[in-house]
Amino acid sequence: MPASIPEADGRHRASAAFSLSFLSLVFSITAFSSSYWCEGTRKVAKPFCKGDSKGDLCIRFNSPDGNGSQAVQYIWETGDDKFVEKKFHAGIWYSCEEMINEDGEKCRSFISLTPVSDRGVLWLSIVAELLYVLLLLTGNILMSVEMCYYSSVIDGLKINAFSAVVTVLAGLLGMVAHMMYTTVFQMTVNLGPEDWRPHTWDYGWSYGLAWTSFACCMAAAVTTINKYTKTILEFKHKRKKLERSFRIQYKFADPTAPEKVCNVYVNSFQNTTDDPTHALRSLRHLATISVL
Repeated sequence: MPASIPEADGRHRASAAFSLSFLSLVFSITAFSSSYWCEGTRKVAKPFCKGDSKGDLCIRFNSPDGNGSQAVQYIWETGDDKFVEKKFHAGIWYSCEEMINEDGEKCRSFISLTPVSDRGVLWLSIVAELLYVLLLLTGNILMSVEMCYYSSVIDGLKINAFSAVVTVLAGLLGMVAHMMYTTVFQMTVNLGPEDWRPHTWDYGWSYGLAWTSFACCMAAAVTTINKYTKTILEFKHKRKKLERSFRIQYKFADPTAPEKVCNVYVNSFQNTTDDPTHALRSLRHLATISVL
């Protein structure tokens, strides 16, 4: 019964790594496809009131029929009263802002708003985000294969190591992509078109979701690496313990015989799905190994 505890611990670590990696994939896809990386307001001049329209979102004349007369018209709004604030939100693909006196939003491609000198950086950010999602998907597939099926213990360790490398690379690409987009957006705020520049802005929920995805990705990578190194270290420890037991209980003429016997014993597990550390814990096989 105690021998099954490390096996259960390994399964729990594999499940935790897969869950974190899956969450990271879902968060990254959601953030990448949304347009709420940054939110804020734009200060724009109020349009003239048309017909019978009234309210605080348009400029009123001194007479109701002034639009069609030749008389001099007076605008009562002065200072900040002549402006209205419009909410906007922007993402990697497009930027949208609400319309005055109308329902709905007006959207434009964010790439067309970016200064020409920074479009290359934006495209690099998009490519890095796509690679980030692709590597996360690859890592999820490898982790699911490790959990559900592998032909031998050695193959399982190889899959575990490869999934850890892929997840680490995904996290690094995600971090670079998020930082590049942040730089591009700040440059667009300063050098973008006059009819788009925000008056106030801050990062939105998609931006926070993207960095949460990065955090989950790195946590999954650390969990996977920890599982791999723990299995290897535990295996080496049990092997050394077994060699010492040979030297104490059996008198070999060749001083390297215990190591050779352990190699034969270890190689017998390469085509099985049993945990080698679990096998090395059982010293009841010493008699059989001594015959070898």
